[in-house]
Amino acid sequence: MTEIQSLARGLKILSLLSQSPDGISITELAEYLDVDKGSASRLVSTLASYGYVEKDELTRRYHVGSQVVSLSRSVLTRLPMREAAKPYLRQMMQRTGECAHLAIPAQGKVMYIDQVESPVTLRVNAQVGTMNPLHCTALGKVLLAYGDLDLPSDLAAFTTNTITDPETLHRHLEEIRQLGFAVDDEEFDLGVRCIAVPVFDFRGKAVGAIGISGPATRMTAERMPDLTAIVVEIGKALSERMTFSR
Repeated sequence: MTEIQSLARGLKILSLLSQSPDGISITELAEYLDVDKGSASRLVSTLASYGYVEKDELTRRYHVGSQVVSLSRSVLTRLPMREAAKPYLRQMMQRTGECAHLAIPAQGKVMYIDQVESPVTLRVNAQVGTMNPLHCTALGKVLLAYGDLDLPSDLAAFTTNTITDPETLHRHLEEIRQLGFAVDDEEFDLGVRCIAVPVFDFRGKAVGAIGISGPATRMTAERMPDLTAIVVEIGKALSERMTFSR
């Protein structure tokens, strides 16, 4: 069957953007597709008009758009790990009183694929499909520490607590591997603390991360050791469950 050239090129663009966390310029897209910049610009503009591509006006580079994330949600709901993790997320929320999250690495970031919300009014939740940085979130740092991921090239500062130095982050990731868990101490959002642990499959590969997040006023220094112990315990139980899932 003869492929529709413009459609094929559009899909190639989306594939390339999904592997480019720093975005792609029109010049780079034109070279990749072996077309002139005018043609590349028209293709990207069409994708952008439907929400599949977004342009960073500051850098003039293109990224995957929100519509791709929306489409991916139907796929995320069918992930075996998501189904296996459901009771563990509920247990984690019930025992800690905080929102529990499940995430995987995607496009150089951490993507939330499920959550169980806390019933309290003041809580920290994240919709399925939300994507956050790796270097300053507990879920992301666990994936960096245990997964086969490259360190982000842009260690942007979101708060005064964000680690922005590569060497410091390398040392921090080694500490996470020694401890077996990661903490986000108001590194992404001021007033929010998070705890996360890796989720391993039957191969011993870190395929995701599970954890909790809540207001720093509740997740106090005094409570953190007890909360961490709960997250570690339930995370290990989920990994054991995943060990028997093939």
